[in-house]
Amino acid sequence: MQKQERSMPGPCSLLFVHFRELHCLFVFNHCQSCVELIVRECSVLFKMKRKIIQSERKDQSAGRLQQSDRKPKDLNVHARSQWQWTWTKMGLLSLCILSVLIPLLLHLFSDSIDLSRPSDIGLNHTINMYLTPGEAVRVGVWHTVPEHRWKEAQGKDLDWYENALGDGSPIFIYLHGNGGNRSAPHRIGIANVLSAVGYHVLVLDYRGFGDSTGEPTEAGLCTDVLYLYHWVKARSGNSPVCVWGHSLGSGVASTTAVKLLEQGKQFDGIILEGAFLNARMETNKLTEHPFTWFYWKFPYIQYFLFNPLKSKDLNLPTDENLQKIQTPLMILHAEDDHLVPFASAQEIYRIAKKAQNSDEHVKLVRFDGALEYLHNGLYKDPGLPNIIREFMQSLMT
Repeated sequence: MQKQERSMPGPCSLLFVHFRELHCLFVFNHCQSCVELIVRECSVLFKMKRKIIQSERKDQSAGRLQQSDRKPKDLNVHARSQWQWTWTKMGLLSLCILSVLIPLLLHLFSDSIDLSRPSDIGLNHTINMYLTPGEAVRVGVWHTVPEHRWKEAQGKDLDWYENALGDGSPIFIYLHGNGGNRSAPHRIGIANVLSAVGYHVLVLDYRGFGDSTGEPTEAGLCTDVLYLYHWVKARSGNSPVCVWGHSLGSGVASTTAVKLLEQGKQFDGIILEGAFLNARMETNKLTEHPFTWFYWKFPYIQYFLFNPLKSKDLNLPTDENLQKIQTPLMILHAEDDHLVPFASAQEIYRIAKKAQNSDEHVKLVRFDGALEYLHNGLYKDPGLPNIIREFMQSLMT
């Protein structure tokens, strides 16, 4: 078995690593200073508490109040007041520290995975590539070949993976939900299931997600998917090309499907997992825009100085799109989905079934709430591979 060779890092990579080390050092020093400050506050608290205890013991042993300008009882009240105020200050200080450190640390560790090297996290029959769907936009994509070709894939380059798309195996373009990147465990889980069944999987990070450049917008997300679809079709021969959209990706999938119809093309099959009716309705239920995370980055200044999301309304109307689509459709939804209620899946099924006037081309698969899959856990279901196989077989008849 061939081993995949690692190329030596170039000057830019070394500079980036050095910057990351300095970044880590800054966070460590900042954390250390904060800890020292909290320790000092705790020390003051304990000293004050000790004084209160000593004063109370002195009162008990004396058996009487000493005559003075200020009575010990008053001293105790004053000490307790100071103690409570110190606790309050420490609590507020801790909240301020956490509000700065937590987003900073999350941002730091979210970048700890090198998305350009999927083999580093055990994806040994996956290659990373970058496509350019627009000016100054570069999107990252993982291409995983069917599992039965994993030995053959060891050490192969991008040309080999591109040629493999024409081997006749079905191809899935996987569109993930909001936030995070293509390395999220549940996204890798779906890719592994599809690969195990014998399919190619291309997992895309839209612009602004993961290591993809650009700014996330509804039009931009759809442009990225359209570009990837045409890129795949140019290399896949007669292999069927399907799309799998999860959560936010379900709206992107259905919107892209309509745009393809306008070009006289279509996906061979569509799978929607945890799908909402439309992003506009879901966004109205939220206290913040779904893409707030993109702008809420250290040092946060751009979020407060500008209002970048003011003119970036999301629509992605799956309910309207499905009235125009005649592509075979399968809807997967957990009954205990805590983000998108199962009723949304039922309504999507009703709309699609009415539009296609067919029980065979539109399927709804419900997963029992007792399984506790919630919004992201369907990949764990042992019956999922057979469900996918049956759907793909129905496309061939």
